[in-house]
Amino acid sequence: MLTESPRHTENASLRATVNAGDYWVYRLQEGQTMRITDLEGNQAADTLFYNADDTAERYSVTDTLRGQRNVFLTSGSVLRSSEDRPMLEIVADTCGRHDTLGGACATESNTVRYSLEKRHMHACRDSWLLAVAQHPEYGLTRRDITHNINFFMNVPVTKEGGLQFADGISAPGKYVELVAKMNVLVMISNCPQLNNPCNGYNPTPIEVAVW
Repeated sequence: MLTESPRHTENASLRATVNAGDYWVYRLQEGQTMRITDLEGNQAADTLFYNADDTAERYSVTDTLRGQRNVFLTSGSVLRSSEDRPMLEIVADTCGRHDTLGGACATESNTVRYSLEKRHMHACRDSWLLAVAQHPEYGLTRRDITHNINFFMNVPVTKEGGLQFADGISAPGKYVELVAKMNVLVMISNCPQLNNPCNGYNPTPIEVAVW
């Protein structure tokens, strides 16, 4: 469901540009609102969420989909944790829907899906591993990289029940906005994928704003 936000970025307490292939890590306090903006359109922002006070509790795709009875996320969707507790709620969305099933690209999946020659290409899992290594203060390890959301990514479900990586439905300036229902650690990989249409074969920056 398309929903505009009443917030203005010039009033945000933080604004950050995340280049394609880079990561962004931030502790979002309960009650704060975060907006992710697709600056140039057709970009995918692979995102992980953790309880900032106990990272053993994290976003759960199974609890989220069971709770909302829909495989796509949009305004009104409540992101639930592995303890089946509300973590965040999408309060504004000008894109329309966001993927929960496609997962994150990795060197291994690039090899399987595309070719052996694609193995060396940078992937979202690499960005998260770098974030974990460069931010030991959060106590995360590679084992903590689990379910993620692909904001702006278009992965329709086929009639046969399969998944299809399709052209994006986003456009320049489209955004999704979430309010934290607990203290949340956010870890975004701005996807560098070049092998499928999720980034229009041309990865571009995103912007993150916090109020």
